[in-house]
Amino acid sequence: MTSEFDLVLTGGHVIDPATNIDAPFDIGLRAGKIAAVAESLSRHETDVSIDVSGKIILPGMIDTHAHVYEHVSGRFGLNPDMVGVHSGVTTVIDQGGASCMTFPGFRHFIAEPAATRVLASISAYVVGGLEGHYYPDLYGPKGVDVDATIRTVDANRDLVCGIKAHAEIGGFERWGIEVIRMSKEISRAVELPLYIHFGQLWPRPDQPAIEYAAEDILRNVVPLLEAGDVLAHPFTRHPGGFVNDADEVHPIVQEALQRGLTIDVGHGSHFSFDMARRVLDAGILPHTLGADMHGYNTAIPPSPGTPNEHPDDEMHAFGGNQAFSLTLAMSELLALGLELKEIVPMVTTNAAAMVGRQGELGTLGVGCDADISVLSQTTGHFVFGDNSGGHAVGNSLLQPLFCLKAGNKFEANAPILPSIIA
Repeated sequence: MTSEFDLVLTGGHVIDPATNIDAPFDIGLRAGKIAAVAESLSRHETDVSIDVSGKIILPGMIDTHAHVYEHVSGRFGLNPDMVGVHSGVTTVIDQGGASCMTFPGFRHFIAEPAATRVLASISAYVVGGLEGHYYPDLYGPKGVDVDATIRTVDANRDLVCGIKAHAEIGGFERWGIEVIRMSKEISRAVELPLYIHFGQLWPRPDQPAIEYAAEDILRNVVPLLEAGDVLAHPFTRHPGGFVNDADEVHPIVQEALQRGLTIDVGHGSHFSFDMARRVLDAGILPHTLGADMHGYNTAIPPSPGTPNEHPDDEMHAFGGNQAFSLTLAMSELLALGLELKEIVPMVTTNAAAMVGRQGELGTLGVGCDADISVLSQTTGHFVFGDNSGGHAVGNSLLQPLFCLKAGNKFEANAPILPSIIA
């Protein structure tokens, strides 16, 4: 007799904003799909069951800001499965690693072999994310090929979900706003969102071609954008972010939200608890939570890379250990006073909407791929640190235990995951 399910997860607390579930439920899987979500499936025959009592069960988490063009982007790119399924994350979105010149390699060597689902915001620049955008002279208007990037997007619609560009003062003082105009031209032509880095990235030139104040960046960029475009790094510690020179959230941020723009945390090395408190206290809640892990801000042994020093070499600290994960970023938001029900959509339904795959990803709806993240939540006294010397104290730490990607189980054993220090 054929079993009704290949696998049943029993006893877990399911949180799925897409189906309005926030309660104990069992989940039945069949042929890599969600076959049933019910209060009890114990009476049904199954080949295998896993008791997840006391655990949190989420739709497969989506990291909206990853850097996984391993090897090609130098030390910058991490292994996609290390930050993906082996960190409890079933889908990662590479932000700007691949370009019109390098996308075939990204498809063949990264996206296709990975167990993790790998999508991409393609770089507006022909060089992509080499060495973490270390060399600023490669990122001016002469480094953007609008037509070639449009052709590349059209040939890779199954993987490309957005366009990546940078709005920051070092670039603006070199070339002005032309790169953003060109990036938006690509975005509009392919009808995909423009994902924009905010916060200073490159050193400012000794003799600027154009004079800019840091708070001019948002003021000049936002009017060019459209609903669905993404403002990244709202909590950045660098000039040119959401907090202006008067230590207030720039009023144009509210205007951007009213026009349908969205906000991605883009945590990474830019994150500041002080800035996060200011932005959250202003009533601004990010829509999505990208971890922004890469080879310069994680605890993996460094591979040889071109730069001897990099601005992001200051690695994220947790309890004295250098470690990082998407669930650690979620824990930090809990420490800042957000509730879990506010954070879960950032890594599920809202993230799926950002890439135009709502109803397909980020949900436990019957018939969808069985992408599931299983987390533990430990209570205690946890001190979270940032790269500015700031910190937050929380009483809860989320950690991934395992995930299911299309029904296949992957243990959360990535070396970048933090250990519990209470």
